[in-house]
Amino acid sequence: MDPLGARSQFVEVQNLPTWDQSQGVQDEVDGENQLTEEDDQLTNQLNSLESPFLFRQDINSKIVLFNGDVALLNCTAIISTSNETLTDKNPVSDSIHRYAGPELRDELLKLKGCRTGEAKMTEGFNLAARFIIHTVGPKYKAKYRTAAESSLYSCYRNIMQLAKEHAMASVGLCVVSTVKRAYPLEDATHIALRTVRRFLENHGENIETVVFAVSDVEEPVYRKLMPLYYPCSKKEEKISLPLLPADIGNTEGEPVVPERQIRIAEKPGNLEGEGLCTFCSGCEKTSFHNIVLSQCNFFLSFSGVDLCGRTVMVVVGRNIPVTIIDMEKALLYFIHVMDHITVKEYVMVYFHTLTGEHNHLDTDFLKKLSDIVDAKFKKNLRAFYFVHPTFRTKVSTWFFTTFSVSGLKEKVHHIENLQQLFTCILPEQIDIPPFVLEYDTRSSGNFYREPDTPL
Repeated sequence: MDPLGARSQFVEVQNLPTWDQSQGVQDEVDGENQLTEEDDQLTNQLNSLESPFLFRQDINSKIVLFNGDVALLNCTAIISTSNETLTDKNPVSDSIHRYAGPELRDELLKLKGCRTGEAKMTEGFNLAARFIIHTVGPKYKAKYRTAAESSLYSCYRNIMQLAKEHAMASVGLCVVSTVKRAYPLEDATHIALRTVRRFLENHGENIETVVFAVSDVEEPVYRKLMPLYYPCSKKEEKISLPLLPADIGNTEGEPVVPERQIRIAEKPGNLEGEGLCTFCSGCEKTSFHNIVLSQCNFFLSFSGVDLCGRTVMVVVGRNIPVTIIDMEKALLYFIHVMDHITVKEYVMVYFHTLTGEHNHLDTDFLKKLSDIVDAKFKKNLRAFYFVHPTFRTKVSTWFFTTFSVSGLKEKVHHIENLQQLFTCILPEQIDIPPFVLEYDTRSSGNFYREPDTPL
């Protein structure tokens, strides 16, 4: 209410029904609970498979589907979708500018544009929302579908990362893929829903509410697909399993590109069995194939942030099967994964724990990697933590950083045990493989000793 008693036009997000409270969704679930005997048989057949998107009441209680104007949401931040110069006129951006006032236009000029897939933040000015996160969705062409998928994923991923870094309690998401950019609505919705779901699973403990703000045209598509990623019961979880698309993304929701996909075996070099580590190419993909694929371990992964708020990327040396993969493709994979991370400051953590000869990258490859990567990779890398180094690797690293690659030597820090690492990165902010924890406990004697206690 304003001072004169008029009803506010802004919408309080805490008053909106969450996904687990939505009457429409509940009616749908109730209807499914009365399905035929044939459906029950299907459910029984699926009981042996675990869905990659489990029924999670805690996540559903954070999700809101709102049919209305994102600019009216009273939350910590709302999302505006625009073009690379941040001057696009579309229903979402026009409404946000109208309510925010002329100061927003002046502020956008200071940002000097935004690349496709990036996200930049301004104040909310006259909006109820405190911040506006601006992002640029990709232009869709069927010929370049893979690139468009990756860029759209980056939009949502970078939005959520900004929300985490700035401790935002609530975020109002518009549909980033505008009609002007020709992205098929259903395909774009899959990417949006699963990216947010994965982020909340992995990094969203402090985010309280995510609102998907949709139009009349978009709402039916969202209602149709949301049960796949946010099932409201165990039964809906099972029924949704065969309806998932072929590509359900990796553990962060990022689209899986067959030419860049690396599947890692628990014991690299073992060519037998299900866990073979190789680049997939030309294989017939099914939703069940990708359910298995999404649960595989990657040698390179996003973890969290360090004490300075910088993104932490983790490399697991033992999971690099150098002798049985195409290293040229591995190089492309690395660049693809890191491209949207390196636009701002980041740190790398390399676990050298229990690596063998078949895991070691040769100097020529590392030199080539250094020569190829964009300047921002080197400029924004603030620290490289080399965990559990051996004497040999310390010597090799010194020679490499002294004579082969300039500007890296002062950024390399040899970490003898995890307690030293935890003085830079909190334990809850880094994903550590179990074998690394076991090795560190065994070699250091006391996993939870004080950092300055001698070995």
